[in-house]
Amino acid sequence: MQRDEEQPLAGGNVNEGVVRVGDTVRRPTGPWTPAVHALLTHLHAVGFHAAPHPLGVDDQGREVLSFLPGQVVWPGQFSLLEPARQLARVARLIRDFHDAVQDFTPPPDARWQGLIPAEGSDIIAHHDLAPWNLVVGDEDQWAFIDWDGAGPGSRLWDVAYALHGFIPLSADPNWQRPDAADRVRGFVDAYGLDEAERRRLVPMLGRRTRSMHDFLRDQAARGVRPWAGLWVEGHGDVWRSDSEYIEEREDQWLRALLAG
Repeated sequence: MQRDEEQPLAGGNVNEGVVRVGDTVRRPTGPWTPAVHALLTHLHAVGFHAAPHPLGVDDQGREVLSFLPGQVVWPGQFSLLEPARQLARVARLIRDFHDAVQDFTPPPDARWQGLIPAEGSDIIAHHDLAPWNLVVGDEDQWAFIDWDGAGPGSRLWDVAYALHGFIPLSADPNWQRPDAADRVRGFVDAYGLDEAERRRLVPMLGRRTRSMHDFLRDQAARGVRPWAGLWVEGHGDVWRSDSEYIEEREDQWLRALLAG
């Protein structure tokens, strides 16, 4: 691929203007871009490499990030998370990120997107740790992308969201799994939560999922794109159904997490 060739990148729901140029990705910037680049720089500096390198801004005003080769898990490559040890690897990757970001000090003028108010603010969280943002490359090249939504949050808020996508905790019969509770337990064990954190996590699972429905509903009412379009396409209904599925089974998740 020539350096000046631009290849639009597909996947995800919010990818307008995202292109690959050689070994880089170019994306529109926002007020949050300098803070996100500071975050990514810190992560690499402390040894967490499962994220793109920030490479500045190009002559068109787009942010430049290193391209991460591999396959995005959702929706067609979900089998990459089998067997259970692969799911545990995702959980450990998230824990490694949370540990790496713990001592990150944002720039004094940092601005974050802050799309959905988070419960807690003990770290700068990713806020979209999901299979649609996990790139699986070679054995040592698993990485999370789409960091532009990062901002103040908590470990548990990030973990609750990740559990929804990676188990998955879905009301859709095509995605439901009879071993969902076991997968929740395996994920949380691999991440490493204590009993008190597990008890706090369970009711958060439904709230975090429902927050996505509420966000899309509110943005659609204001006509804000691309969220209004996603609402019309039925994404809000999916998040609401998933939250109900999760909430109805809270006892099941809690038993699994406290067993043994």
